[in-house]
Formats: sequence, structure tokens, C-alpha cells
Amino acid sequence: MSTFDPDALECLAAIVEEGGFERAAQRLSITQSAVSQRLRALEAQVGTVLIVRSRPLKPTSAGQLLLKHTKMLRLLRADLERDMKELAPSSLGGAREEERISIAINADSIATWALPALTELAQQGLPMEIIHDDQNFTHEWLREGQVLGCVTTLKQALRGCKVEPLGAMQYIAVAAPGFAQKRLGHRDGPGDNQTTPSLTQYNFREVPFIAFNRKDELPVDFVSKAFGLKRVTLNQLFVPSSEGMVRAVLAGWGVSVVPRLLAQGLIDQGQLVNMAPAYTLPVQLYWHCWNLESEVLDALTAALKQSAAQSLVA
Repeated sequence: MSTFDPDALECLAAIVEEGGFERAAQRLSITQSAVSQRLRALEAQVGTVLIVRSRPLKPTSAGQLLLKHTKMLRLLRADLERDMKELAPSSLGGAREEERISIAINADSIATWALPALTELAQQGLPMEIIHDDQNFTHEWLREGQVLGCVTTLKQALRGCKVEPLGAMQYIAVAAPGFAQKRLGHRDGPGDNQTTPSLTQYNFREVPFIAFNRKDELPVDFVSKAFGLKRVTLNQLFVPSSEGMVRAVLAGWGVSVVPRLLAQGLIDQGQLVNMAPAYTLPVQLYWHCWNLESEVLDALTAALKQSAAQSLVA
């Protein structure tokens, strides 16, 4: 088995993570020509192309394997850094910028319970990079070897990984009171004759829904399951931020399906109303990570499980 140059491996990772040769050179503080030379040397050693020169740049299958290997080396160095700090606190400086520990977490978890879970580790100096994606897609980052762990809705463990259940995130449909009254308060259809306007199977098409992006299936899932409908088509607006979606709702853009953790305080203050109080959509979340003996992985797992136990529904 060949021994790969750690600098060349980090160069490959920088190209993929930064999305190009120029930014990789800036991150590594070397010339763009040096980046190309390191990549060519690594490709010559492996005997195959490692990067697809497309827009954006993508690793080949061989490139993904070496990228995962690089992440594992980073994890080993992070474990060593923690151990050395305990034995000789003043012996080592902080980790290099390119040695970040990458994990993928869905945006709603970042906006609610996940950051408090990771605060102590960040304060201890663990060089983390959090990549956000839809909870149904974060596991793809782990499958491709670009992160060492992820929070996802996938229940089955990926190959070479272990999985821990975290609990359910509860989602509710909310709107600004003025918007709800203006758009739904005057209706006289079945189920709409009530003091507080709410969504029903008869009126949900009359209002726009705010979704995170085009991959966000929560609004459609919520309406489908709340009203027992097989096919649902919504008029949707897209705001790629959990907190931004709430701000858009407050501004009267439309209805949104958001975590109760984000909305309940605003409901209690009268700034938002629950548009379907009889229904809550639970989304089960799981933590997946590489199945390796690692103090860093163990610390990440313990921190996320503890915070999830306090915030999510078992």
C-alpha cells in the first residue's frame, strides 16, 4: 500500500472544499501552480484522475476515497491534539485551519438545539466546520466521505458507520395573525366558521407557503398528513434560512412549517398563530458517524445526544 503525502492529500481536500484551485491556493498559502503540481503528483501516484474539472469541481470515486482518508487523518490528529493538551497543555498550538473536523447538520437543528450542544467543544478549541443541508440529504455528505458525521432522517446506518437515535423534531404550521385574518378570516366554507382562522383541507391552496428550498418537502408532507390528502400542490416561496423563514412569516409573506422550538415563544407572545393546532408533524432525527475509536467522535456523539434529549421528543 502506497504512503500518500499528507500535504498532497490536504491539497486535494482544499480543492474540493473550496470549490477551485485559486481558493485552495489561498487557503494553503501556496501558489495556484503549486496546487496543480501537488494534485498531478497525487494523481500520478494513484494512477487515475481525482478531480472532475466541471463547474463546480467534483471528486471522482477515487478522489472521494482519498478525501475520506484525509478526513480520517484529520480526526486522528484531532484526537492526538486533545490527548497532548491533557498531558502537556502548553506544548501544542491550535490545529491548522485546513484540519477542520467537518459534520453535516440540517438547518433547523442548527437554528435550535445543535449549536448549544457543540459550544463546549468549540470553546475547547475543536476546529469544527458545520455544513448545512436538508435533513433528508445530509447523509449524502457522509456517504461521499466529505464529513465524519451527520444529523439526518435516515434510520439505517451507512456502511462503515454507526447510528444513534436523537429524537423527533416537532413541526407546526404558523402565520402572522394579520395575514391569517386577512387571507382566511372571511371564509365561510366547511370548517372555516371560527374565531381564529386556521388551515383546512378546503383553504390551504389560498395561501402561499414558505419553504427552505426546492428540496424542502416539509410543507407538502405537513398538509398531506394533516388533512389526509394523497396529492398536494402548494404555492411556495423559498427562503434558505430557518430564522429567515420565521422572519418572512412575521412580515406577512405566508404560512410556513417550522420547528415548534423556533415558533412557540412567538406564539406565546401573540406574534404568530398556529394555523393547524390539531396537528404536529414529528420528524425523527439520527446521528450517524464513522464507526471508529475516537475521543473526538465520542465527544461529538455525547454532546449531540445530551442536547437532543433536552430539546427533542423521545
